[in-house]
Amino acid sequence: MNFRKLIALCGLLIVGLIPLANAAAQQAPDALVRDVTTEVLEIVRADKAIQAGETHRVMELVDAKVLPHFDFRRMTMLAVGRDWRDASAEQQGRLIEAFRTLLVRTYSNALTQYRDQTIEFKPTRFAATETRVQVRTEVHQSGAQPIGIDYMLEKSDAGWKVFDVIVAGVSLVTNYRGSFTQEIRSGGVDGLIKSLEAKNRSLEADQKRS
Repeated sequence: MNFRKLIALCGLLIVGLIPLANAAAQQAPDALVRDVTTEVLEIVRADKAIQAGETHRVMELVDAKVLPHFDFRRMTMLAVGRDWRDASAEQQGRLIEAFRTLLVRTYSNALTQYRDQTIEFKPTRFAATETRVQVRTEVHQSGAQPIGIDYMLEKSDAGWKVFDVIVAGVSLVTNYRGSFTQEIRSGGVDGLIKSLEAKNRSLEADQKRS
């Protein structure tokens, strides 16, 4: 399975971080991932609109429920790397918005592809004082090797937030950093922003046609 497919599958599972209730923010990170993923995948299995590929319905779900569990500023900063500090406040804001939109559109499309995958939650050991935790999972699907998908979470005043996802040993933000660096070298920060916005327009057009 190539990395594009892995990221798509990863997106499906990230949606599993939708909160069951406000109290979920105070759960231990591994319990939060396990309990909410199980609940959400049950909803997806029963939702005929999502199963039929209605991406707009999934995007509404993602916009309303998933975004609060991600630190998109931190993710964008890590993906941009050392060039982040050279970007103006306006450029940083546009980068965060464009990167968030890219991930949401990618993952919303991935969720419509969910069929019969099952998830194994690996034991997570961490001290009560730790503020950064890796929650390991393994995705099983018929006719394919299991795929490891790990969530990197950091504790904030608002609860645990995801700042990276590792698919088959490859970091999401590190993977994007390579292409982002190339875009910046060729067209500067504004070039990267334009590239991300163009990709988002292309994804939006594709989703409207589907």
